[in-house]
Amino acid sequence: MVHWFFDISFALYLAVSAGLVFYGLNGYVLLGLFARRARETLSRQKTVEEAWNHAHPPGAAADLPVITTQIPLYNEFNVAERVIRAVAALDYPKHLHQIQVLDDSTDETRELVDRIAEEIRATGVWIDVLRRDVRQGYKAGALAAAMPAAQGELIAIFDSDFVPAADFLRSLLPHLGDPQTGLAQARWGHLNREHSLLTGAQSVGIDGHFAIEQTARSANHLFLNFNGTAGIWRRRAIEDAGGWAADTLTEDLDLSYRAQLRGWHLEYVSHVVVPAELPDTYAAFKAQQFRWAKGSIQTAMKLLPGIFRSDRDFFAKLQSVFHLCHYCAHPLMLAVALLALPAAHHLDGARDQRWFLVSATLLLASTLGPSALYITSQYHLYPECWRRRILMLPGLMLVGFGICISNTRAVFEALLGIKSGFIRTPKRGAGVLKTYRPVANRVPLLEILAGLYCAVTALVHGWSGNYAILPFLTLYVVGFSLVGWSSLREQLQTKRRV
Repeated sequence: MVHWFFDISFALYLAVSAGLVFYGLNGYVLLGLFARRARETLSRQKTVEEAWNHAHPPGAAADLPVITTQIPLYNEFNVAERVIRAVAALDYPKHLHQIQVLDDSTDETRELVDRIAEEIRATGVWIDVLRRDVRQGYKAGALAAAMPAAQGELIAIFDSDFVPAADFLRSLLPHLGDPQTGLAQARWGHLNREHSLLTGAQSVGIDGHFAIEQTARSANHLFLNFNGTAGIWRRRAIEDAGGWAADTLTEDLDLSYRAQLRGWHLEYVSHVVVPAELPDTYAAFKAQQFRWAKGSIQTAMKLLPGIFRSDRDFFAKLQSVFHLCHYCAHPLMLAVALLALPAAHHLDGARDQRWFLVSATLLLASTLGPSALYITSQYHLYPECWRRRILMLPGLMLVGFGICISNTRAVFEALLGIKSGFIRTPKRGAGVLKTYRPVANRVPLLEILAGLYCAVTALVHGWSGNYAILPFLTLYVVGFSLVGWSSLREQLQTKRRV
């Protein structure tokens, strides 16, 4: 019986290692797609902008559409004023720009929003504050509830942690000239990249997504996602796709795919950048990643059958699987960590040593693909200082390994249909005016235990002379320990302050 256990463990270990390779190799595919069309796309977009700007010089209001900018808020006292004032300062005719503050707050944010809105309204800005009696459907519900009062044919959306430049609307409007374009999406920038190892690591990961992945998908006519903020929707596209739905935790991803299945084109504009605040605590970061992971799998379960039945080509369908199921890599990563110890039973004999070498090679390939993507993103976005910025890559790898327990839980909750609330990501703002207590749980203890488990696994493999796997086990040990101890420290510090 014990012999069968070790045989099964070893087979599963090789299988999940091979599964990770597919995710890693797709990094190279996206890099190839990016290199194939990125320059051509940028040139086309610049031409479109020049023609539009020539027809709509600064100060001219003729032929400009009415735009509604929506700002969904929920207990964001630290950043609410900043985003409202930034949106009010957008360079667009006041009578053509409606601002909707969708305030579901239950704390002091309500009074702050009312005071700022009244002050801005006195300057002639068109701004409305909308509140609901019940926060049903969370952000998706707020956006859906506000649609009847929205006057614009175009709908811009900003989350509370974003600070758009004054020319944002005029920068994206040219890319909505084609009536079949349902969305123009901007790239995310970073307000607090230098704050810590965590924010620096996140910035590299987000840059990889926006600079390479989003560009590759948009330029090659693959399924693209709205990132929930810093974009302008065509109202008809939202309505034609069925409107905002709250049956997943990623209402933005869900609507994006439904719109494209209805034939709408989504345009990603990489050179228009809106800076945002990165989560600066591990609790906030894991809450954000949990929501994204669970919502992505929920969306995959909801929409993949329709995607497979659509008339899109096979490659587009395959890429949609990688896109929607991206977070499935985390259960595979966790499985590798847990199975490496029982798999060590097969270390006896040269044949089994070769199998472990094959496994280590597979894991290396799965790691280098995303790493190459992230390095390319830094070189592409920051040619003058990319070498310094890629120093954050090891931090990103450690954090990525460290959160795989939390994200694995998210994936399985989605697969099992377990419902959970929309846990917002607390923001710090320019200065911490109000501290929002993170949700305490036992996941940090599991992460610390996983780090100890992987340390024992590394010792066993080291004693057995199987050195090829040790670098990966080291990433697990340090990643789990970093995320686990940091999260636990945050919970204890917050508990002392309360």
